[in-house]
Amino acid sequence: MARDVRALIVLQSSDHVVIVGAGFGGWRLVEALRREGFDGAITLLGEETYAPYDRPPLSKHVLAGKWDVERATLATPEKIAEADVNLRLGVRAVSLDIESNAVELEDGSRVEGSHVVIATGARARRLPFSADDQILTLRNRDDELRMRLELEGLESGGVIAVIGGGFIGAEVATQLKSRGFVPIVLEALKRPLIGVLGPDVSSWLERLAVDAEIELRSDQHIDDVERGDEGFAVRFEDGSQLRADAVVVGAGALANFEWLEGSGLTLDNGVVVDENLLARESIAAIGDVARFSWPNVMGEELVRIEHWEVANVHANALAHYWMTGEGGRALMVPYFWSDQYGKKIQMLGHPRADDDVVRVSGSPDEGKWLALFSRGGVVTGIVALSQPRALMLSKHLLESPSTLELALEDAPWTN
Repeated sequence: MARDVRALIVLQSSDHVVIVGAGFGGWRLVEALRREGFDGAITLLGEETYAPYDRPPLSKHVLAGKWDVERATLATPEKIAEADVNLRLGVRAVSLDIESNAVELEDGSRVEGSHVVIATGARARRLPFSADDQILTLRNRDDELRMRLELEGLESGGVIAVIGGGFIGAEVATQLKSRGFVPIVLEALKRPLIGVLGPDVSSWLERLAVDAEIELRSDQHIDDVERGDEGFAVRFEDGSQLRADAVVVGAGALANFEWLEGSGLTLDNGVVVDENLLARESIAAIGDVARFSWPNVMGEELVRIEHWEVANVHANALAHYWMTGEGGRALMVPYFWSDQYGKKIQMLGHPRADDDVVRVSGSPDEGKWLALFSRGGVVTGIVALSQPRALMLSKHLLESPSTLELALEDAPWTN
């Protein structure tokens, strides 16, 4: 008699799920597994010493002083007890044996499970500057603590160079301004976000920094950053320099998957997984570290998306699949937002920077607008500035293929 394939997938009470990575995605998976009815063992391994917490508030609320950092905690002692999870913090995974599903840790110990989930996320990208170890980033709680201590030692009005004018750089500059410092944003490209949102949208956003009275310098090519007795010197390729009391780098992120080299898993800008987030039958990857098969309005695409919402969707989808054997092939609509220069940028979908774009409401002069991305006449994304309701009214345009022509006729953002 043929074996029931579904029975091979569904988790049993005797199973032990080991989750490597105690960030947002890892914790959401713990919650999703319990919600789906899994009553077996769960071990959650985290490199940081903190219980799982939410990262977006670090640059949006904590740095501004609006939140105490503990408010970003997701896994309170009560929730940890309720989830009945073995939480091991301050332990870094160094290798994975895919035959025995054993995770080797830096302290020499091993944790073996019936199933392993890779949720190691991403880290801040560093740049090869002389003063690298004294330059600030903002990706995790230790970064936030280090930045807070550094800022407490500076006088109000101090100049802080922010290298990188993308989402994180702009958010950090905004909060620094609110705390009485003088941020100067240094962007290497012609305009911030041009490589992400394309030339038109980036041009509409360019004036936000000016309106917020934050200096933004584009086409800045930095040769080195040095630390001296009187602070930092940012040295440019043309021989000029900028003196600063502190330097912050917001230059994107790198997925944490080097520890899996030699494991036998397929690694290509992340851990390559199938439509059910599996790298092997009992090994999965979710969130920032996963390169997954994404069904969208243009077909099927292998992508890695560093969005909070994607990690949330992954956690729920994997838990459901492992508990029911039912895969989720519905179109996922990625969602991203950024609070910067006193405005909220929101985006649905995962458009390319070279997709066509048309602004369908508002204008840069009004300080609010909504635009549609399209490729081959099909809507691929929606981006809005301070138009949250209009954005969500338009979400269905990405839940099934919608032509730009019909979208313009329907104009759901006007409802």
